[in-house]
Amino acid sequence: MPGTQLPATAVPAPRDRTGRMILARGEATGHAHVIVGPDTALLTIPDDPASLFVKIATRAHVVHEEHGPITIPAGTYRVVRQREYIPGAYRYVAD
Repeated sequence: MPGTQLPATAVPAPRDRTGRMILARGEATGHAHVIVGPDTALLTIPDDPASLFVKIATRAHVVHEEHGPITIPAGTYRVVRQREYIPGAYRYVAD
């Protein structure tokens, strides 16, 4: 969500072994949604590593192997994974 308040305890999120900032990794395909930009930071909360935030000074792009890049304007965003309802529960949408 744009205009999100960044928690004071946020720290840089770990990158993968190639240095990418991964927003979500595909469970079915192994592909990943990655955010790229020279002035972009992926942040997390130390006590809750599943909580991700993105801070972008000018603009960034979300890239994925199966679609074109998506431009994201400057701002602070909370990363939310889409869920779907299955009878009696919810699960994260698989890529």
